[in-house]
Amino acid sequence: MDILLRPWTLDDAPTILAAAAEPVMSRQFTIPIDSLAAAEDWIALLTARRAEDTAYSFAVLDAGVPVGNVAVSSVERRHLTGWISYWTLEAARGRGIATRACRAVSEFAFGELGLFRLELAHRVDNPASCRVATGAGFVVEGVERARLLYDGVRHDTETHARLATD
Repeated sequence: MDILLRPWTLDDAPTILAAAAEPVMSRQFTIPIDSLAAAEDWIALLTARRAEDTAYSFAVLDAGVPVGNVAVSSVERRHLTGWISYWTLEAARGRGIATRACRAVSEFAFGELGLFRLELAHRVDNPASCRVATGAGFVVEGVERARLLYDGVRHDTETHARLATD
């Protein structure tokens, strides 16, 4: 089954609001999402970043319905690099959707954006995210100690990368 990616639209605000309400998902958003207006603001922020050529976020569709997000951000034209991130709604997890979406956004980044190196990282206590990364062709490069801070607790992350030549 192919995964369809498309830019987020304001009509998707209810999906964003529902995603932000899921446990631990609030960490996935750069602004607090506690209302439809906040979800619309987040979508507007994504649209602005696309126009600035700094980030490209996509709704991940399953049977035509948004079930997640995948993005290439921190687009850096000098070295042709970008940062990959992804999440899915709880109901969409465990079906390979995030892996296929990660592969698809990687192909977009290499083909459409002309990037050469893509990076991502996940908490070391998140084996599901690691499976997504390795399943999408990202090679483990190492552990960054105490990189993230959530609720007063520091977390190590594992960094992965994929090259256009992989």
